[in-house]
Amino acid sequence: MKMRGPPVSRVTSARPGLIVRGQLKEHAPVSRSGRFSDAPEADVAHFTQSVSFDWRLWEQDILGSLAHAEMLQKIGVLTKAEGLEIETALNDIAQDICEDRFHWDPALEDVHMNIEAQLTLRTPAGAKLHTGRSRNDQIALDLRMWLRDEIVDLSRALRILQASLLGLAEKNAGVLLPGYTHLQRAQPVSFAHHLLAYLEMFERDCSRLVDCFHRANVCPLGSGALAGSTLPLDREMVARRLGFVDHKGRPRLTQNSMDAVSDRDFAVEFCAAAALLAAHLSRLAEDWILWATAEFDFVAISDSYTTGSSLMPQKKNPDVAELARGKAGRVFGNLMALLTLLKGLPMTYNRDLQEDKERLFDSADTVRAAARLMAGLASHTTVNTIKCRAAAADPALLATDLADALVRKGLPFRQAHQLVGSAVAAAAGLGKPLNQLTPREWREIDPAFDAAAREVFDLDKALARRDITGSPGPAQVARQLARWRKILAGA
Repeated sequence: MKMRGPPVSRVTSARPGLIVRGQLKEHAPVSRSGRFSDAPEADVAHFTQSVSFDWRLWEQDILGSLAHAEMLQKIGVLTKAEGLEIETALNDIAQDICEDRFHWDPALEDVHMNIEAQLTLRTPAGAKLHTGRSRNDQIALDLRMWLRDEIVDLSRALRILQASLLGLAEKNAGVLLPGYTHLQRAQPVSFAHHLLAYLEMFERDCSRLVDCFHRANVCPLGSGALAGSTLPLDREMVARRLGFVDHKGRPRLTQNSMDAVSDRDFAVEFCAAAALLAAHLSRLAEDWILWATAEFDFVAISDSYTTGSSLMPQKKNPDVAELARGKAGRVFGNLMALLTLLKGLPMTYNRDLQEDKERLFDSADTVRAAARLMAGLASHTTVNTIKCRAAAADPALLATDLADALVRKGLPFRQAHQLVGSAVAAAAGLGKPLNQLTPREWREIDPAFDAAAREVFDLDKALARRDITGSPGPAQVARQLARWRKILAGA
């Protein structure tokens, strides 16, 4: 399933820094209506402003305004000349923002008022642009558009991570190492099979992002403050212009104005998907951290993805992986913050919703950065094949294979399991590996342990026997590698 983005081009891909200047002298704060006789106290203005973080929505705000202006011209609110003046001025403002010439004024509270104030200074027609819309449906629009872009960018980052893991798996397709349960050696698997498990996890993350995109991709503009508009707004036109369409190109509109301005389910859903993605990234990072220890020594990470110690000159620390693991906590916290924010709000818009943006922004930034850096880490990792093979050669890893051999001789599995457990205990008592028990010692445990049963300790043959779908046998792993090459080639 492909995610449909807006048919209009982004104004720019630049991410300018924030320039906050003192209150502009040319006008009073446009967010204050004639209802108020006094300006807000300085600490009130500082407490309520959001432009210090919602400036990031400037591109979506301008695109939404361009579409809204085009629609207002169509229904006769704007003349053709006024529409052209607004379009020119908005594009000039976008250029100023890209080139760090735009002065973000905290006295104007938010991204919407800052852009509208500048627009009005540049053309009197700018005062007409807010016709038929509220900051309530405007911010809902901006957030949905921003999140669509972020989902597309994050999905690309996940594909790059999957490709990096796949490349490392293909380079080391023949490497064997122990699989673990309870962090104890369990059964042998291939290194490639281990990495392919993460490709499956991240594929589910990609699927969740597609679902999230679908629910975010609904246009709320035209809902006004909460009760729509008495003007004949063409919501369908705006939705098409901004890419809020289904797979057949039909506009997708919110169907209840009250829900449209108060809904942040799409933000919660993204933060939930991001939280699960962060958990997967943390698990991947944890494996890398363990493997890079001297105790495991399964992998070596390039110097460019590690750091040293200020005191101990021998140290080479996997800080990138550790931070990917540690940052999962903030992503989990963002999800809980959003849920807590929403749980007691009455209909419809409440200023509490201003607090959604930093949580949403932080989750998106964090998981995208972690995915990108873990992809780089994987591509800057080499595998210690000798150490991996030595660990996988532990004969105790094939104890279950020995039980399976007894099952093939007709023994019930529970009985076979008990007999193999007795053999493991006997070998431990004698201080020797399981496969070093003598034929006499095997027979003393049980006559079922004949020469044929003891042949299970050939590691390569043991892996080759694992040939059912999803197993780590070489034939199955080769099929999965080919499958993933095809998937990522078409992504």
